[in-house]
Amino acid sequence: MSDVVSGPGAHCPVRDSRAQGKTRAASFGLDASVLVALLAASSAPTPLYPLYQDQWGLSALAVTVVFGAYFLALLSALLTTATLSDHLGRRPVLAGALGAQAVAMVLLASADGAGTLTAARLLQGVATGVATSAAGAALLDLENPRRPGRSALTNTIAPVAGMAAGVLASTLLVRFAPSPTVTVHALLAALFAAQAIAVTFTTETAGRRAGALRSLRPRLGVPPAVRRTLLTTGTAIVAIWALGGFYSSLGPALVRLVAPDAPQATLGTIFFTLSAAAALTMWVLRRTDPLTTAIGGCTVVLPAAVLTLSGLHGVGLPAVQGGAALAGAAFGAVSQGVLRMLLASLDERDRASTLAAYYVLSHLSMSLPAVAAGAATQHYGLRTTSHAYAVIAALLAAAALTALAVSRTRTGACGSPRHRPLR
Repeated sequence: MSDVVSGPGAHCPVRDSRAQGKTRAASFGLDASVLVALLAASSAPTPLYPLYQDQWGLSALAVTVVFGAYFLALLSALLTTATLSDHLGRRPVLAGALGAQAVAMVLLASADGAGTLTAARLLQGVATGVATSAAGAALLDLENPRRPGRSALTNTIAPVAGMAAGVLASTLLVRFAPSPTVTVHALLAALFAAQAIAVTFTTETAGRRAGALRSLRPRLGVPPAVRRTLLTTGTAIVAIWALGGFYSSLGPALVRLVAPDAPQATLGTIFFTLSAAAALTMWVLRRTDPLTTAIGGCTVVLPAAVLTLSGLHGVGLPAVQGGAALAGAAFGAVSQGVLRMLLASLDERDRASTLAAYYVLSHLSMSLPAVAAGAATQHYGLRTTSHAYAVIAALLAAAALTALAVSRTRTGACGSPRHRPLR
């Protein structure tokens, strides 16, 4: 029997199926681009912090407070709006959050001091928290059965690729564009406005249901199916995200300390090195067993810390950049391995809440130690603070390695769970 029926008013299931597939593919691509743009906007200020410090006389503590304000707002949004898109639908939540993000970029472009900068970052954090949960859940909704694991891979690679792109673009604009603190955020505002419009034309993957207001009560629910996994991998998450927070907030100051004559535009490249290495590692290891990937990432933290610190003892900037690359490899391996283990067998209703729990833990781990490090530099200096931070990160990684090794022993005895390869 032919798949195509000709004649007036005839229905073509094959063509309809292809059209739906193209629409879902376009929606998937747009949702992935949203995650990239959100994290690019979060990292774009890293190369700008030295400019703000020079223009406004900000201290290292003030910079880390601005850095922490963003994450405080983001966490607040994750705790209250993580499942909002389950009730209102992915499209309206994403469109509203992207519109708010565009407004935040306009405020950042017009900031004239630490107060306005902090306020703009607070709004950005809220919008990012709302949008990341909705976009991440939408990607999982759009999983193609013929390409299992692609959604999980995108949820891990898109954010770090976005962080790398944001730092790189911002660094180039610092070097070549007039008024880079304005230009960077003006371009991002235009991008978010365009995405907010485009999202309204995508495939809706979550039907509306009652309870939207009730879902805004602050809570953090972890589905029973992933609680043990989150407990086992929690220390690893803390270790590598804390390391990422150090390079993001204090990385430019570290470069300036090690290489005082380095061009202004190079101060933010250390976080680009970390982010790019993380994204590359995630791609290369996408078919590796996730538990093995996470264990391997933890083993890299100590040499990363040692190499970075050697830059403070005469080796110079290449050692700091090499340490950042190793830290990025650790970040990518652990992040990908853990997230794949968490998302391996989830019901649709648990997707947004599980992603929110992961984001809350990871961003707390990134922001709180960085703010504490900023305060420590006021009393002990960046050199001493860097040594203490590296030691603590290495100890956390060692504890995580132990927990993951024990988990491997137990699952090996009982039958290792199967994880879908990422394609």
